[in-house]
Amino acid sequence: MKVQNDFRDILEILSEINSDETIPKNTRTKIQTTICVLQNCKNVEITIDKTIQELDNLVEDPNLPIYVKTQLWNIVSILESKT
Repeated sequence: MKVQNDFRDILEILSEINSDETIPKNTRTKIQTTICVLQNCKNVEITIDKTIQELDNLVEDPNLPIYVKTQLWNIVSILESKT
């Protein structure tokens, strides 16, 4: 499916973050939800918008390690370039 191919790199990064057990569980749950949204994409523009909103909310978490915030900002940049 072309849509999933568009998000393949993003899904890979999110999966890596999700598997990191040093990340708070509530954050990993939100990451998993974001992965599901990307995998079940029906409308690219809406999916990108939802994903960016969710990632922006995640980045605001003070318990999130800075290296994860950086990865999330990179994903947001990639998504913004697809719009």
